[in-house]
Amino acid sequence: MNDTTREVAREARSSTVLRLLARGGYAANGVVHVMIGAVAFVIAFGGRGKSDQTGVFTAIATAPLGFAALWVMAALLAGLGLWHAASGTAVLRSSDAKKWGVRLSEWGQAVVFLALAAIAVTVALGSRPDANETVQQASRGVLTIPGGPWVLGLVGIGIGIGGIAFVVMGVRRSYRNKVTIPHGPLGVIVTALGTVGFVAKGVALSVLAVLLVIAAVRVDPDTAGGLDSAIRALLEVTGGPAIVAAVGAGFIAYGIFCFFRARYARL
Repeated sequence: MNDTTREVAREARSSTVLRLLARGGYAANGVVHVMIGAVAFVIAFGGRGKSDQTGVFTAIATAPLGFAALWVMAALLAGLGLWHAASGTAVLRSSDAKKWGVRLSEWGQAVVFLALAAIAVTVALGSRPDANETVQQASRGVLTIPGGPWVLGLVGIGIGIGGIAFVVMGVRRSYRNKVTIPHGPLGVIVTALGTVGFVAKGVALSVLAVLLVIAAVRVDPDTAGGLDSAIRALLEVTGGPAIVAAVGAGFIAYGIFCFFRARYARL
């Protein structure tokens, strides 16, 4: 990666407009997680709903001015994705393995937020995608190619590593490296929200990873699923409703932390 590309990325990352969009993107991400957590909490007590991003965007679309809200959220999430993409590209010393680790992490987050923005746009245009069906269809396609089970298994392992990383970040509170924690009682609250939220999200991602690995081992795409499937899978274990309620509360905590991150993120 040449110096010119990195210089352009640094200029983009320092843009006031892109930084404002990125902060707004964190807030939009917070809305998504709070709503996912609320639905998971309802499901834990026997209610119905889709506890994933597509379900959240579909619910927003049904509200007054919901489609306008979706377009705003899509723009903010896309801005956050572009900021992460620029941050990854701007990393110096591309030959350094540690720098490449940072770069891949930033690019991975860019893909996630840009994908969320794309889903929001899709729903705003009138589509009603089902995340679980989409994952199963994609898994079915992967399993039909040579070495497909290995590919799907590696994807599951990758998501599992991400889940473990979230848990570790929560336990070690290393997320504080990217946020300026305010002093006093507010700082204690923000730290507690971040710790609980990161651990809860890590648990959900780890279960999702297990579903994908099982689908790969069994060569059964119907076993795979999205976040909603992962949360419902937790209901089947001993003490499942309590676990799902705890995960739902954790997602709400993570969403509220994202609101604070919109204000205190180090951009």
